Amino acid sequence: MKQVGVRDLRYNFPAVERMLRRGETIELTKRKKVVCRLVPIAPTEQPPMPDFMGRLKKIYGNRKLKVSMAQRIAEERDRY
Repeated sequence: MKQVGVRDLRYNFPAVERMLRRGETIELTKRKKVVCRLVPIAPTEQPPMPDFMGRLKKIYGNRKLKVSMAQRIAEERDRY
């Protein structure tokens, strides 16, 4: 556990923030006495990615489209 003075927190906050982002707990001191403890929050988990291929199979089944997406994009680009 690292100790940081109030002055360090005030004038060098980016360094203190980096320590918190790394997951370190920091004790904030004033005149060599611990005033408080800064504890990083637990990282939140990102939601899982949707199953896009599963959705497409559910909508279209195993059907093949008459026009491929590459052809469709080429047509869209040539229209101007």
